[in-house]
Amino acid sequence: MKSLLGIAPQEEPDGSFRPSKLALKLGTSDTSDFSNLRYDPYEGPRTKILVIATEQKNMTMLNGKQFSTGNHPVETLVPMLHLQNAGFEFEIVTPTGAPVVLEMWAFPSADEHVNKLYAELRDSFAKPGSLADFVASSLDDHAQYAAVFVPGGHGAMLGLPEDPNVGTALRWAHEHDLFSIILCHGPGALLATTLDGHDFLYDGYDMTVFPDSVDKQTPFIGYLPGKMPVTLSGPLAELGANVLNKKADNSVCVDRKLITGASPQAANPIGELAAKTLLDHARTNGW
Repeated sequence: MKSLLGIAPQEEPDGSFRPSKLALKLGTSDTSDFSNLRYDPYEGPRTKILVIATEQKNMTMLNGKQFSTGNHPVETLVPMLHLQNAGFEFEIVTPTGAPVVLEMWAFPSADEHVNKLYAELRDSFAKPGSLADFVASSLDDHAQYAAVFVPGGHGAMLGLPEDPNVGTALRWAHEHDLFSIILCHGPGALLATTLDGHDFLYDGYDMTVFPDSVDKQTPFIGYLPGKMPVTLSGPLAELGANVLNKKADNSVCVDRKLITGASPQAANPIGELAAKTLLDHARTNGW
């Protein structure tokens, strides 16, 4: 019956499940809403943005079924398009240096801008740097960096919240006047700042993140093949974060050096906000 109604998750060759036909129709598009704004590009020394991506594909639901996930391509590439237009470049890492995993079932295949940037970064996604190596050898190079970017997609909940190197990288950014740009499920990475006995770095911060209430509903249309094994907005709120949004909408927020967005709908708004915020900070503070 679910198959007839188009709400049955679709099986992948490895036995995992991508969203149902209905969920893909409702939640994805072959284009993005990238606004292609032009900026007065940054030309100072802090040209790099450290992109922390996931290297894990399958999330095991509470019912044992695996969701085929990774980083959402729109949430990854649309903010990067804005940052590239603003004069910044990317250093892409995963926890161990394994290839970046993207939710290719959500890729906007007819979007010329997204396709162009993806082609430019394809080799970097296939052979990223290792976050472990970065933490071991590159933290003294902070004057080259403007921000850390953690894209969303449910795959951002796989490994990143439990990785001490993620916590170290976020504290490093905080301590050296760098911004952290994080959206949708990417804020799961913020939980890593509590590892090894550290206090939650973002206690009292306003932020927008993907709501647990929506993750609880999406199995009914076959977006997820079962209930999530972990939650996001609840644990962040329990640690002291002020989660502003109730819906998976286009809301974005900047609080001090933390820039957040609520969902795939926020990919373009957070890109605009991040680009403008970094450029304004550079002009005001002489980066």
